[in-house]
Amino acid sequence: MAFDGVFLRHIRKELEQKLLNTKVDKVHQPSRDQIILTLRSREGAFRLLLSAHANSPRIHLTSVSPENPKVPPMLCMLLRKKLSGARLRRIEQPSLERVLLLDFEAVNELGDPVLLRLSMEIMGQYSNIILIDDKGMIIDAVKRVDASMSSQRLVMPGLPYELPPAQSKLSMLETDVDTILSAVTAVSRPMPLSKALLQVLQGVSPILCREYEYLCGHGREVRTDELDEEKLSRLRYFLKRDMETARSISGQPYMIIDHAKKPIDFTFTYIQQYGTGHSVSGGESFGEMLDRYYAKRDSAEAMRVKSEDLTKLLSNTASRLLRKIYIQTDELKQCADREHLRVCGELIQANLYRLERGASSLEAENYYLDPPAPITISLDPALSPAANAQRYFKNYQKAKTAEQMLTLQISAAEEELDYVSSVLDAVSRAQSEGELDEIREELIGQGYLKARGRKQRRPSPLKPLCFTSAAGFLIYVGRNNRQNDQLTLHTADKNDIWLHVKDIPGSHTLIVTQGKTPDEDTLLLAARLAAGHSKARESGKVPVDYTKARYVSKPTGAKPGKVIYTHQQTLYVAPLETPPGP
Repeated sequence: MAFDGVFLRHIRKELEQKLLNTKVDKVHQPSRDQIILTLRSREGAFRLLLSAHANSPRIHLTSVSPENPKVPPMLCMLLRKKLSGARLRRIEQPSLERVLLLDFEAVNELGDPVLLRLSMEIMGQYSNIILIDDKGMIIDAVKRVDASMSSQRLVMPGLPYELPPAQSKLSMLETDVDTILSAVTAVSRPMPLSKALLQVLQGVSPILCREYEYLCGHGREVRTDELDEEKLSRLRYFLKRDMETARSISGQPYMIIDHAKKPIDFTFTYIQQYGTGHSVSGGESFGEMLDRYYAKRDSAEAMRVKSEDLTKLLSNTASRLLRKIYIQTDELKQCADREHLRVCGELIQANLYRLERGASSLEAENYYLDPPAPITISLDPALSPAANAQRYFKNYQKAKTAEQMLTLQISAAEEELDYVSSVLDAVSRAQSEGELDEIREELIGQGYLKARGRKQRRPSPLKPLCFTSAAGFLIYVGRNNRQNDQLTLHTADKNDIWLHVKDIPGSHTLIVTQGKTPDEDTLLLAARLAAGHSKARESGKVPVDYTKARYVSKPTGAKPGKVIYTHQQTLYVAPLETPPGP
């Protein structure tokens, strides 16, 4: 994540333009590590988000309204008491440190004006939000740090506030480019240029240091001991460019998006290091970009936590089925020699006239082979020759029965594994609590989960996802196996086009034709949506089968989502979760 000092400098400028002299109207604390201040001015209301979460520390304007707890936490009540009605007068950033200091002009209990400072420290797992009084003493913090947690810097009410220890690095704001180049070439041992820059420069993120190395080496790796005049000249140019950007605060927000349309990073300058494998989008405010970036990431994390019990259950069930299939397949291989047992029994019976009781073996001609060949058959001396023949016939029958039973059991286990994999895929794609509730209901119906009690309210059925092609055809995509069955077996007309990824768990997809023939673009869009809502959604090219709904049927007794189909054709497409807007 590129929330570095230069990026924070751009955030500070955006906040100053919008928030200076605004008044604190509301204070909310949606979660332990997150504070939202609503500030008002004549221009309207603005929502300022401060997050000290270890995985997403940040500060920016937001349009998101997260759900607040019914009972405000104690810190939230304290901030309301201290900051309600206060005016934001100044926003300060020490050099390129990842710290913003927000100074508020407030009024104390006696009606006297006081200065309160809110420190937003963006330092990964050590991120914090600290309220400080006009004497520089800590009033309270999102994360209190006592002597048992740190011997370097305490953060406790009543203690003087100190800035986080400064790193001995060079700031782009205060250092010339030649000094930076000298420090890079003087690193103690040869290393990749990106690591050397990260070691030398203050306030720049790994993605920016990698970009300098990429540009300096024309896309190739560059080490500090390989910096010739040409490479140093290129590095000087790009460093000077971004030093000017940092000083004038003239950067733009850019977000890097991978091939699966997921945001993976952001920065204040255009990034080229990913080539054609990723795209870079810009053109919005820093706050809007961060809203968009974290909305998807935080949503995915929240759904991961909420679905943890289902994922664990299904993963354990899949592992158990895989072990069972492995063991039974090994046992089935041992049954492959059952015909030899029958032949041995037949040959013993054919040679009873020349066998004596107590014989340990039989030397005979195996006339079942063409041409016949000699064979040695082991005998149990304690049994009569006829009993030895019956023993071979009995073992043959046991192996034959075992083969039949194992074949059925392996087939059933493989079918169950396919079903569990399809539910696991649906869980991984779920985007709401309602979708998870439907999956739980499905698993209760299949006996994998127990009902939580008679008073448990059944979730309201959700509708399948619906998209419209440029030609006006409706395309439905099932969210889970129950919806897949409903869509394919009840909603679909016999002439509608049904699609599904080939031999991979995924959603049933339907093009509603209303008697018309879909155009090629509609068919391709539906195929890409089918691939995008499947286990193969992060692959490059995915095979998708399509056929008319009349050729799709459900085997008797099959689990939800299981169908068979014929007359199919196959398209190879790139997955797509959501069609682009108009």
